[in-house]
Amino acid sequence: MPPAIVHPTTGLPVKSAPANPRHRAGLSGDYARAFPYDAANVYHRETEGWYPQPYSPDYEYNIYRDRIVARSRDLARNDGWASGGIQKILDATIGAHWRFVSKPDYRALSYFNKAFDAVWARDFRHAVEARWRSFSEDPNLYCDATRQLNFAQMMRLALRHKLVDGENLIVNEWMPERLGYGGAQYATCFRVVDPDRLSNPYDRIDTLYQRGGIDIDEDGVPLAYNIREAHQYDWYGAVQSMIWQRMERETDWGRRIVIHDYDRERADQHRGVPLMAPVMNRMKMLAKYDQAELQAAILNAILSIAVTSPHDPEGLREAATTTEAGNEQWYWQTRKHYRDERPLHLSEAQVMALFPGEDITPIQAERPGSAHDPFTHYALRNVAAQLGTTAEEMTLDWSKANYSSARAGMIIGVKTAMRRRGDFASNTSMQCVVAWMEELFEDRQFRDVLPKGGSVPGFLDARAAYSRGHFLGPGKGYIDQVKEKQGMILGMDAGVSTLQHECAEQGFDWEENLDQRQLEVEEFKKRGLPLPDWVGVQPAYSTDEKPKAD
Repeated sequence: MPPAIVHPTTGLPVKSAPANPRHRAGLSGDYARAFPYDAANVYHRETEGWYPQPYSPDYEYNIYRDRIVARSRDLARNDGWASGGIQKILDATIGAHWRFVSKPDYRALSYFNKAFDAVWARDFRHAVEARWRSFSEDPNLYCDATRQLNFAQMMRLALRHKLVDGENLIVNEWMPERLGYGGAQYATCFRVVDPDRLSNPYDRIDTLYQRGGIDIDEDGVPLAYNIREAHQYDWYGAVQSMIWQRMERETDWGRRIVIHDYDRERADQHRGVPLMAPVMNRMKMLAKYDQAELQAAILNAILSIAVTSPHDPEGLREAATTTEAGNEQWYWQTRKHYRDERPLHLSEAQVMALFPGEDITPIQAERPGSAHDPFTHYALRNVAAQLGTTAEEMTLDWSKANYSSARAGMIIGVKTAMRRRGDFASNTSMQCVVAWMEELFEDRQFRDVLPKGGSVPGFLDARAAYSRGHFLGPGKGYIDQVKEKQGMILGMDAGVSTLQHECAEQGFDWEENLDQRQLEVEEFKKRGLPLPDWVGVQPAYSTDEKPKAD
């Protein structure tokens, strides 16, 4: 027997570890209980053989980025569920109109000059929004460097890149040659760039100060972006695809040149991961399952009945090629003669007389199978959880939903859509607005909206205060208009909500709503029509007068 092991300080015996702890752990739970966390246990059946490595975010993704993105695009192109899910996110986030609402921080500006008040903010907002509309909705599409999309369409394309590719890339360009009569009003314009073109020059591996095509400094701040002049798979641009242009992130005075937006899942991450990456395998398996069910259903529709014959395959082949009495294929001709001699009709239907020994067996295979719909719904719930929506929204099947469940799903979906909308507006759209507004402040006519006299900071000195605002996307809609609109009225009457908030939730501008209602009331009065109930009690003074203070 080996000598007992004692503790060098206390002198007490110490129980030695088993010679083969892995083997002993399978027989007793003593060694397994040595792990404070079950997640760290390497001997449980559930975790045995599961050894993921804690790689850095760039190391674990950048080298596989092209393969993951290619698979994500393939799903978005060829899988109906994936394509529909992406479209629904785009419709809920950007929609058909992507309106900028200016909200200058007049409180911050009032420290420079007391003339910056709420009235000035209103006038400034109207002036900025009017000029922004003329720029972003220009029919000649000068806001786009390629002159193919208006601003809302550009943002929809950029968000699609962010969802499918994991990131979007926009270059702010300066084209003064387009200015002039009948041309562009501003030299500022934007170009949406395919993120594939962002890469290390000559496809070099990442280094300490260059990650996925991005040059960074010691603090991790992006300094410049290396962008190919053409896509690497454009055969007609083979020469240009091997030329990289290094674009600074911003000018010396802070004007943004390259806008790169992606969702950060970890610190020190420099490229974005596609939204469908966690559920990509499940979506591919679901697509194969749907295809197999559809193929089986088509096959069953074509082969509805089968005629059984007493011949085995060899006997049938021999009978079909046997020559008797000088006639080839005697078997088939005998069958045809047999049926021609024995026609049987019931009303307008013809009954086929079978050859002796033959029998008809119907093929009854129900497709899709009984488990198809439950399984598909279960799989889509997993996908919907990742996309931030519900399985009902993805399938457009509300047959099993009631008002409460639909309302609950809508509330959760709206939270995700609003978070996604806020991130995209802040990191992409507002960066474009800031670049455009810098040029706007060079317009002498526009500077008339600034206070006269006193301290008035320039745009670069108060960039955040002047360019503050948000974007209005599509409204969240209603499930029960009566109940939800009654709730809106109760919230405003109780002071827990405002007309601005309620209108914004439905994609409307509250001031434009009030202006429109005022016009409608005036038209009612001009035409001598009774005022509707929503007008409410009219004040005793005219619209041009104001009530006197008590």
